[in-house]
Amino acid sequence: MIDTHCHIFKEYYENIDSIVNNMDGYMIVAGCDDSTNLEVIDLVNKYDNVYGVIGIQPEEVSKISSSSYKIIEDNISNPKIVGIGEIGLDYYWDDSNKEEQIKVFKDMLSMARKYNKAVVVHSRDAIKDTYDILKDYKDLKIDLHCYSGSLEMAKRFLDLGIKFGIGGVLTFKNSKTIKEVVEYLPLESVLLETDSPYLSPEPLRGKQNIPNNIKIVAEKIAEIKGLSTEKILEITTKNAISQFDLNI
Repeated sequence: MIDTHCHIFKEYYENIDSIVNNMDGYMIVAGCDDSTNLEVIDLVNKYDNVYGVIGIQPEEVSKISSSSYKIIEDNISNPKIVGIGEIGLDYYWDDSNKEEQIKVFKDMLSMARKYNKAVVVHSRDAIKDTYDILKDYKDLKIDLHCYSGSLEMAKRFLDLGIKFGIGGVLTFKNSKTIKEVVEYLPLESVLLETDSPYLSPEPLRGKQNIPNNIKIVAEKIAEIKGLSTEKILEITTKNAISQFDLNI
């Protein structure tokens, strides 16, 4: 199993050793700002089954300094840093800084292109702008983390060769749209993720999420697709290895 997106940071967990060592597979920990990017570096260097992506999350763009880009560039050649992320656009909390978000997003995409790295994209209430930007970066390996858009937009992103991060939201009772998206998507375009510590799947909703819970997501996809959980894990693991050039 490969959890392609989680945030296993000391801010959220007191038992990081236990979580990592008990993971039945691998995880990709995603940075969001200077401090978490540095934590990602420490984690990938400490644990064999942890890989990482580092980037500037849209909610953090107003807090970045001149050192923020340098931290990413100084560490992007670490063989266990497998992408730039999470990056993107988020107009849910604050849409007054759209231009600043878009500038940083494009800067990060250009950096990914420069270093030939995959990207992990966060998009919330900004799906059209996200699409309009990403269509100019079809040469990159792009993962739409925690996809929450419509089926129509999913079809458009699929035409760009983009992968979709699917997590615990799929198991929620009111998640009709993402179920329709997963039913439509070819399995080759699906990546499993937890977004730990957030978005625990049913029946664990409301509790702190952990990377091992991606098996519950795989079980739900298996139910939707009419396949075995083992087959879902086999295909999505291959997808993750290819997407992030993992040396596994």
